Amino acid sequence: MESKKNKYDTNPLDPDVAKKTDEVWGRTSTGSDTQQVKGATGDVGSPADSPRKNIYSEAPTRQFDNSRADTQYPSVFIPPTYAPPSVYQPPPNAQQSERPTLRTVAGIGFSEKWALALPYAPYVGIVASIIELLLVSRKETRVRFHAAQGLALQLAIVGIGRLFWFVGALTDSSVGGGLFRAASLVFLIISMIRVLRGEPHRIAPLMEPANWFNDHIEPRTKS
Repeated sequence: MESKKNKYDTNPLDPDVAKKTDEVWGRTSTGSDTQQVKGATGDVGSPADSPRKNIYSEAPTRQFDNSRADTQYPSVFIPPTYAPPSVYQPPPNAQQSERPTLRTVAGIGFSEKWALALPYAPYVGIVASIIELLLVSRKETRVRFHAAQGLALQLAIVGIGRLFWFVGALTDSSVGGGLFRAASLVFLIISMIRVLRGEPHRIAPLMEPANWFNDHIEPRTKS
């Protein structure tokens, strides 16, 4: 007895399998955009905007602008070169403006050049520093600065020299004291030369006592 068939039966031996497939999917042989070719397959209709109508749209190569073809780009493997930084050059008159002048400093009666150098003079520097701080007005900032720094330096040399003298008296040796006196003499001479040349001369360890002398020793003239 032959079994009952349903619409999902797709026996390839059935000669009406193509017709049944069309009926299942609701397709007919007429009114379709495709043309049937050998049964269930069909040739898809060509759209209106076909690329074949423009023969240049599917060209294998296109010619681009070659105006920049010779442009060379830096390689990532070669480090870039930079211009060296410019070296600061002081104005031509910068050093000359720092040099002490020969003008007479009010209150002491001699030139600025020696007013700046005398506080560093050996043996007489203490007296010169005290006189300048007492007589020179506060308007003369450079003179009072070197006078205060020279006074602090001279007192430090005297104090350290006394300490070496005391140690030498205990040890019966004056080698350390002699070396210190020679070194301090050389340093005072170098300080005078630097100030006379107009070079900046600031002794950092003596800044605090020098500022104290400059602030607390009032000049006799207020002008």
